[in-house]
Amino acid sequence: MDLLRSNLSRVRIPEPTNRVYKQECCLSFDTPISDGGLFIDMFTFLAFGKDYVGWNFEKTGNPVYLHVKKTKKLVPEDRPSKKPTLLAIGVDGGFDNNDAEYEETHNIVILPDYVSLSFPSVELPEKVRLAADAILRDAGAERKEQVSAWTADRKLESVYAVNLQQIDNSVVIPPSGWKCSQCDKTDNLWLNLTDGVILCGRKNWDGSGGNNHAVEHYKKTGYPLAVKLGTITADLEAAGDTLPASDVFSYPEDENVLDPLLAQHLAFFGIDFSSLQKTEMTTAEKELDQNTNFEWNRIQESGQEVEPIFGPGFTGLVNLGNSCYLAATMQAVFSSRSFSSRYYINQNLKKAFEAAPADPTVDLNMQLTKLAHGLLSGKYSVPQVENDENKNVATTPTSTVQEGIPPRMFKALVAASHPEFSSMRQQDALEFFLHFLDQVERANAGKTELDPARSFKFGVEDRILCSSGKVAYNRRHDYILSLNIPLHEATNKEELELFHKLKAEKLSEGKEVSGDEIVRPRVPLEACLASFSSPEEIHDFYSTALQAKTTAVKSAGLTSFPDYLVLHMRKFVMEEGWVPKKLDVYVDVPDIIDISHMRSKGHQPGEELLPDGVPTKDDSETPLANEDIVSQLNSMGFHLIHCQKAAINTSNAGVEEAMNWLLSHMDDPDIDAPISKGRGSESVDQSKVDTLISFGFQDDVARKALKASGGDIEKATDWIFSNPDASVSNMDATASNTTSGTNDGDLPDGGGKYRLMGIVSHIGTSTHCGHYVAHILKDGRWVIFNDNKVGASINPPKDMGYLYFFERLNS
Repeated sequence: MDLLRSNLSRVRIPEPTNRVYKQECCLSFDTPISDGGLFIDMFTFLAFGKDYVGWNFEKTGNPVYLHVKKTKKLVPEDRPSKKPTLLAIGVDGGFDNNDAEYEETHNIVILPDYVSLSFPSVELPEKVRLAADAILRDAGAERKEQVSAWTADRKLESVYAVNLQQIDNSVVIPPSGWKCSQCDKTDNLWLNLTDGVILCGRKNWDGSGGNNHAVEHYKKTGYPLAVKLGTITADLEAAGDTLPASDVFSYPEDENVLDPLLAQHLAFFGIDFSSLQKTEMTTAEKELDQNTNFEWNRIQESGQEVEPIFGPGFTGLVNLGNSCYLAATMQAVFSSRSFSSRYYINQNLKKAFEAAPADPTVDLNMQLTKLAHGLLSGKYSVPQVENDENKNVATTPTSTVQEGIPPRMFKALVAASHPEFSSMRQQDALEFFLHFLDQVERANAGKTELDPARSFKFGVEDRILCSSGKVAYNRRHDYILSLNIPLHEATNKEELELFHKLKAEKLSEGKEVSGDEIVRPRVPLEACLASFSSPEEIHDFYSTALQAKTTAVKSAGLTSFPDYLVLHMRKFVMEEGWVPKKLDVYVDVPDIIDISHMRSKGHQPGEELLPDGVPTKDDSETPLANEDIVSQLNSMGFHLIHCQKAAINTSNAGVEEAMNWLLSHMDDPDIDAPISKGRGSESVDQSKVDTLISFGFQDDVARKALKASGGDIEKATDWIFSNPDASVSNMDATASNTTSGTNDGDLPDGGGKYRLMGIVSHIGTSTHCGHYVAHILKDGRWVIFNDNKVGASINPPKDMGYLYFFERLNS
């Protein structure tokens, strides 16, 4: 007790603003249920497992801990289930998942000798009692984040919906191309359901978001309800039988709400969901169900006797609530040698903790190391066990399922800067993969040799042949090769024709096609790759040689081959009438591919480059962005000026090229600057040149570095140090025509032969609903990772993937 009193200065009573971790070790996946329980630092409120609490004492000198240990209680099997009131699992009011109940014991432990004092006890100092009580009463940071994310989606019916006034202004809302009526914002837009005016949302504390025009409009008019454009979908599964799924906000109630008459209110402005739903329900719903059921069974290998696998590298990830997109993606990522080496083989947990800031839960390096050790060590890949007191046996394995590890801290950290990934809604695995790699690259800035994201990065070069005979080369970097699926290249056309005839006959007779009769197109992967690199015409291409618009021919190739090549199959398309559609198609993917023929040749002898320079007559002769490209990008939620710059800086080469440019330049300091005369991509901000000169660099080198880094001073500095002999005289001949100014020198490169090593498959009608599953090639056999279920795959769905992960074969 005297020892405890001498350390009272290292005890704090948590404030309401403090984050208290009490459910999971911040360095491992140990919990109060684990052997040894959990030790909560009574000064920082961070939790540590028994093997790691000593590290914290060594690092911080904090000696006083609240020890929490849970032991499973015997619960009657006939315990009645509670009726849920919330669409959630494991939270108050949610579905009862029949979790075991536990006896919980507490002690105050003093390090380094692990002196233990019982709690509660009146003999303990008051400060310690108050601190321990506050910690135990606190829901816990992990729990608060989970509940907050779930309950954030709960909505009540608006009192203003039923009698909502709507004014006939002859407004018809198009399916794309929206813009705030009071500014140039093209994202975060809200349609007022009374007068049909489109306005931008609220401005966030950091300056992002909108310009408050929608809420200001409400203050002037009193029109109460608005729906967020871009969130309106005919997702019957998400919305029920009568409502389109959407975000509706009530200004007087200051809440996201439900509008039971939303379909009617939308139809007033030309968005007719009632007919779409009726069509879906009468002609397409059963076919959709057939396809979904087929995907579900095939991808998850339902009905197969899948042998469970345990041990190092075979750890499942617990679904936190629609987090399967994260689980499937991370299983594939950590199967790569680059990530497993960086965060497991060559990264010691203790060293990562020592290098981490005071709060390791907010350090990406620490949390990736924790996740890697959890996934790859095998420590948590063991069969679930059950106490069997009747048989006097300590534990009985249930050998088919493992508990897996819940990636709560990792998800909370990597998603902190992204409003969608921080929610409990389903997300696009591709978007998460790109967001994740971007976070990793940022965390390893300036440490190229340590950055595992580099192993996925490659260069792309577009060659544009103008009708003048001159050429331009545009280069960019990417992490994924996104491929269209050319259905006209299907290898089973005869079978498809017979199927369509059969389907038409059955429909005319009022009959339905059975699941066994459905024939899907089979497109070889080679055709998808050929479609990426094959020449295509670009209309309205502005030629600086002709000083006018013309038709050009674009072809694409890769300037480098990454260690790991990720192919994205574009299965989701948007049809007329706002109807999203998933292509029901097989892509025949071989185990080995060779993309050597896709390497770009670069500027060839005898080729004449398109000149820089632009007409000086007037602004109307300035290169213009292709309206179709801008409109399509704009409809995806990108800012109008960003879309225009993307189109101009890729010479109107196409939507894919513009989107890739846009995604890689979103953080450019001048991305919001007005478009000036000229191509725009090679103009250099003089203030940035002056900044680099102040660092001691020469003017010409500073300008070259800024061009090569897209105007980013930090990247320009890294480029200069990576190119010490840089000078204007040895600049690449194509540099003036390389809009992205990328430098491939620090990218991995090698042969073009790859082996298929991972598949992330999607089940469902949209990337924002359904389920993701990963299949990984490990130790010569395919393994299915379906959240926390891990087993030997019998029939991996190689022809149904959404993302394909390939590893380069060494020569």
